[in-house]
Amino acid sequence: MNENLFASFITPTMMGLPIVVLIIMFPNILFPSSNRLINNRLISFQQWLIQLVLKQMMTMHNQKGRTWSLMLISLIMFIGSTNLLGLLPHSFTPTTQLSMNLGMAIPLWAGAVITGFRNKTKASLAHFLPQGTPIPLIPMLIIIETISLFIQPMALAVRLTANITAGHLLMHLIGGATMVLTSISPPTAMITFIILILLTILEFAVALIQAYVFTLLVSLYLHDNT
Repeated sequence: MNENLFASFITPTMMGLPIVVLIIMFPNILFPSSNRLINNRLISFQQWLIQLVLKQMMTMHNQKGRTWSLMLISLIMFIGSTNLLGLLPHSFTPTTQLSMNLGMAIPLWAGAVITGFRNKTKASLAHFLPQGTPIPLIPMLIIIETISLFIQPMALAVRLTANITAGHLLMHLIGGATMVLTSISPPTAMITFIILILLTILEFAVALIQAYVFTLLVSLYLHDNT
């Protein structure tokens, strides 16, 4: 129990060099491509799942928005696989790092906003000032809408970081309590072990849900600007 609670969130190094780039590239191995005429069951299931998610996200988009389909499906596959791999023992989860999540959120948000200003300049500017606003409230509303616009990428990154980090910390705490209670009270240890199993199952669901929520919010930002 003397182990640092946040030790699993420290960026791993090898010979003094960070290996987080290799960890980020590793999920690509989990999605093989096949040149065969008839695919095996794994690749067929993978393609079916990708088409299902892509169809659900792209339904509300016009032709310009659908040009982002490859970007969005790559994003949800990367975040989902990274979150799932982070649940393995002695592994590192890059999505627990706020800097990395900001590195994903800011460029995507900025790309969507710039697209909106290029294609729908008047509509994008109209978001800063709702119709029928009283004249004395115009400066205040413009400031509030501007702040809310710039908070969007921060909210994306913080939401993903907080949810993944909280789940890992909770699993670490319950796992440590189970180890201590094994020698003190085996029945209580069994109860905490069952809770740990249920929490692990929940974290698998959270890992996929957070990947979907992150990508869906980016998709909604894009829809508002195309």
